[in-house]
Amino acid sequence: MPKPHKDASKTLEFPDNGLATLLFGMNNENLSYLENALSIAIHDRGNKVSLSGDGAAVGYAETVLNDLWASLKKGGSVGTADIDAKLRFLQNDDVKSDGDKARMSDDEKITISTKRKEIKPRSPNQAKYLKLMQTHEMVFGLGPAGTGKTYLAVAMGVAAFLNGDVERLIFTRPAVEAGENLGFLPGDMKEKVDPYLRPIYDALHDMIPMEILTKKMESGEIEIAPLAFMRGRTLSNAFVILDEAQNATTVQMKMFLTRIGERSRMVVTGDLTQTDLPKGMKSGLRDATETLEHVEEIAFHHFTPKDVVRHKLVSKIVDAYENKKQPD
Repeated sequence: MPKPHKDASKTLEFPDNGLATLLFGMNNENLSYLENALSIAIHDRGNKVSLSGDGAAVGYAETVLNDLWASLKKGGSVGTADIDAKLRFLQNDDVKSDGDKARMSDDEKITISTKRKEIKPRSPNQAKYLKLMQTHEMVFGLGPAGTGKTYLAVAMGVAAFLNGDVERLIFTRPAVEAGENLGFLPGDMKEKVDPYLRPIYDALHDMIPMEILTKKMESGEIEIAPLAFMRGRTLSNAFVILDEAQNATTVQMKMFLTRIGERSRMVVTGDLTQTDLPKGMKSGLRDATETLEHVEEIAFHHFTPKDVVRHKLVSKIVDAYENKKQPD
């Protein structure tokens, strides 16, 4: 049985009152959030903060506050999501030695630069995913909503495009009728399928200024299209992402994967628990994971509900559905 940690106390001082106010948060919400997350006591007085409680937890709090302070001094921002991200790295179950801690610290420093923002992993599993996309020509990112699998893939593609590593960005999704009939939606085919591709547009808008994005899409350097439009093509010198791949049929999946051309990279993302295919039809994503799992050049990365980086309630919702007793 592991020995309990001894209680400890620590006082930290942050010399810039303006930045200290940002660090503590409006009405000290950041301090309260950290206090509740670690079950310790945090009290502030002026620009000083006192920490007391379990020794390991106090150490975590000290590291988080000092790291966020350093970020603020570089012009960054601080919120509860940043606190969660720091704690995920510090409390990672895989960290067993000082060497592991150093490695995880390096993982946290991984940065993807885009036109509008710098993007960093918010969990150890996200860091592993980014590394796989840097080292493999084909990567499958599997797991529940909110784990960043699509957003990080888009970020990696945008960075590769901006750096000149690839000449084109191609994003695609199966246009599956998830409870709605495409035929009854107004507009031409593009207008009918655009709602299915909206998450990709949203991610791109977060990373590339609108005027540049519009210009690149008009020139064909950035393409967003339904999966069916990939048939018969060879996608060379491109970063290609298939999103919501659980809704691809086995035939569509084979078609897509064999489109890869010279100097290209492919990322396939999906959640095998959320397929909208007709009952009884096997998901092409499931079939691909079973068929290709022993191909060394292809990487499969799995996220779990613990990796959800959206609002904490999202993680709890995912957990509740996964744990729900299925009818006999």
